[in-house]
Amino acid sequence: MKQNAKRILLLTLILSVICLPVSAAGTDGGIPADYAPERLICGGICCGIRLFSDGVIVTGFQDLSDSGKRVCPAKSAGLRVGDVILAADGVRLNSYSELRSALNSGGESVLLSLRRDGKTREITVKPVMTEGVMRIGAMMRDSTAGLGTVTFYDPETGLVAGLGHPICDRDSGEIFEISSGSLVDITVAGADRGKIGDPGELIGTNFGTDARASLYRNCESGIFGYVTDTAPFSGGALMDVATDEEPHKGPAEIISCTKGNNARSFAVEITAVRNLTDGDMRDFEIRITDKDLLSETGGIVQGMSGSPIIQDGRIIGAVTHVLVNDPTRGYGIFIGNMLKAAA
Repeated sequence: MKQNAKRILLLTLILSVICLPVSAAGTDGGIPADYAPERLICGGICCGIRLFSDGVIVTGFQDLSDSGKRVCPAKSAGLRVGDVILAADGVRLNSYSELRSALNSGGESVLLSLRRDGKTREITVKPVMTEGVMRIGAMMRDSTAGLGTVTFYDPETGLVAGLGHPICDRDSGEIFEISSGSLVDITVAGADRGKIGDPGELIGTNFGTDARASLYRNCESGIFGYVTDTAPFSGGALMDVATDEEPHKGPAEIISCTKGNNARSFAVEITAVRNLTDGDMRDFEIRITDKDLLSETGGIVQGMSGSPIIQDGRIIGAVTHVLVNDPTRGYGIFIGNMLKAAA
C-alpha cells in the first residue's frame, strides 16, 4: 500500500520544531477587515491541495554544453534559487511552458522581471541552444501539491480555511506565493507513525481532479479560499468561535481524519497558552492524550496540520506544529489569527 499510495510531505524546515504540511497573499478574497463570525462549521476532513505559483520559481541550476564549454546562463546572469520570475520581455508569466516559449522566441537575450526578497528587479539572460532548444540552465517549478486538514467552513460567506501555517517551497523554504489553487478530494490510507526525530505523515490516495474549493491565499496563518462544492465541508458541527482570551490549560479535543474520509474527535490537553505578539503563530501548546490516536499515529503527524481544536464547546484554533523530539506534543494557532488572515 505504501508503495502505491501518494505520499505528500508538507515539511518545510526541520529545526527543533517541524511545521506540518506545506505564501504570500494571492488575490484579495473579498473578506472584510473586521471579519469576525460568531459561529463556524468545524472542519477536520483531509483534502488534497493544489497550488499554482505567482510566476515561475527557480529551484536549482544545471550546466549546459555550448560550443564544447560547460555554461549556466541563468547563474551567470545572477539568478538565485528562490527567485520568482514574473515576466519575460515584459510579458507576464503564469507557467514554465510560457517561459520556455519566451526563451525560444528567437531573441539573443531575454529580459526577465523577477521578485527576490520582496523586491522586483530585472536581469538579462542569454539562452544557449541545447539539443535544438534554447535553455538557460535553470530548474523551475510553477505548481505544488500536498495534503492537509480543513479547519473551518463559513456557510455565510463560503469561506474555507485550513493548515494554520503556510505551504513553503521545498527548495527555497520560502512561502509559496500563489496565483490560484484548489482543494480536492483525497482518501487517507493510514499513517506512518511519528517517533522521536521523525514526525511521521498521513498517506493520501485517490487524489481527486474536481475542485471542491478555489484558493486565493497561502500565508503565515494558513490557506484560504471559497467553496465551490459545499457537500464535502457541510458535515461538521456548527460551533461558537472562541476569542483569543478564552483558551486555557486543560482538556480539549482535536477533530482529524487518520483513515478514510471521516473526521473523528481525539482527546488532547492544552498545556500552555503563550499569547505571543511577534507573529510566531504558535499560540498555545498541546499534548495528545487519546490512546487511539497515539496507537494509530504516535501523536501529531504531517497532514494533521489544520485539525480544529475544540475546548468548552468552542473552536479555539488549529493544530500547526509537532515537536521533532516528541511527536505527542505540538502547537496550535488561535482561530482569531486565522480569521484575521482571511481578509
